[in-house]
Amino acid sequence: MEELTVTHLVAGAGFIAGLVFGAIANATNFCTMGSLSDIVFMGDYRRFRAWLLAMAVAILGTQGLSAAGLLDLSQAIYLTPNLGWLGAILGGLMFGFGMTLAGGCANKNLVRVGGGNLKSVVVLLVMGVFAYMTLRGLIGLARVEMETWANVSLADTAELESQGLGEMLGRLTGLETEQATLVLAAVVGLALLAFCFKDRDFRASGHNILGGLGVGAVVVGGWWITGVLGFDDFEPAPVESFTFVAPVGNSLQYLMTFSGASINFGIAAVGGVVVGSFLTALVTRSFHVEAFGNTEDMLRHMGGAAIMGVGGVLALGCTVGQGITGLSTLAAGSVIALLAILLGGLLGLKFLETGSLGGAVAALLERD
Repeated sequence: MEELTVTHLVAGAGFIAGLVFGAIANATNFCTMGSLSDIVFMGDYRRFRAWLLAMAVAILGTQGLSAAGLLDLSQAIYLTPNLGWLGAILGGLMFGFGMTLAGGCANKNLVRVGGGNLKSVVVLLVMGVFAYMTLRGLIGLARVEMETWANVSLADTAELESQGLGEMLGRLTGLETEQATLVLAAVVGLALLAFCFKDRDFRASGHNILGGLGVGAVVVGGWWITGVLGFDDFEPAPVESFTFVAPVGNSLQYLMTFSGASINFGIAAVGGVVVGSFLTALVTRSFHVEAFGNTEDMLRHMGGAAIMGVGGVLALGCTVGQGITGLSTLAAGSVIALLAILLGGLLGLKFLETGSLGGAVAALLERD
């Protein structure tokens, strides 16, 4: 009974946190793919700075919880000593490219479902199926084989306990891991804040500031829910925060096998995001039903969703799961995945513009 109580407590808190996430993302139009599109096609960096602001808040808040002894980040999947560099690169490129075809990342499509977008329903169904296939299904064996071949054990090669950048910095400087991690978190977090707020247009963009602060704070809240509220000496909840690819796949399984599955933070958070976005859409009177315009549009979205599902699992996360949550742990793999997602997203935008992969690569390599 105690195990069920902790499980349901974490799930309930995750649902509430998801509600807040969905409401903020809907109200502020928080979107990573959209931020890249703004840069490429309009030269507007405000939404991109909102994403960076969320990273800064998440890094400072998460590392603050860890430094206070409230959160044991060593239990997070991002900080294992096994560095999955190939999965981070390949999966990140796939996810970034796929999200441009699918009209947005996993988070954005969840928010759009709450706003009445039927295209996003299809995207999430396809993405979830392919994510689960990559986790435990048809593609799972190939994923395991790739990880077995490519993953680097930092414990064996460098005698490191994790892939944390703080531990690596400590090894180079002679500082204790905890001290080095705090220094790195402060430097990175403050540098991101300075970059965001030095821009006059961003400072005048209240909704983008709210989006960045709110999303970053909710990610910190996710860590608190699973790492503090969910702590149990006998059966602790997995230490995690917001990520949306694998949880969407798990949510589909939960909906289909309710009696044989267990609710968890990720599944509850997915539901919360949709409901939070839906309530916001009702309040702001922005709810409207949207469907595919033609077959080509549908095929493009479904193809992008499939690529996102596979890529998000290989990379261990999405623009939120790795770009904010993973990065808040200061893990080397999260940095690699984030850079790959950005590159994949830019490649995808150029692909949509030029109509060919070769043209997209040429456009990215082009020098003005």
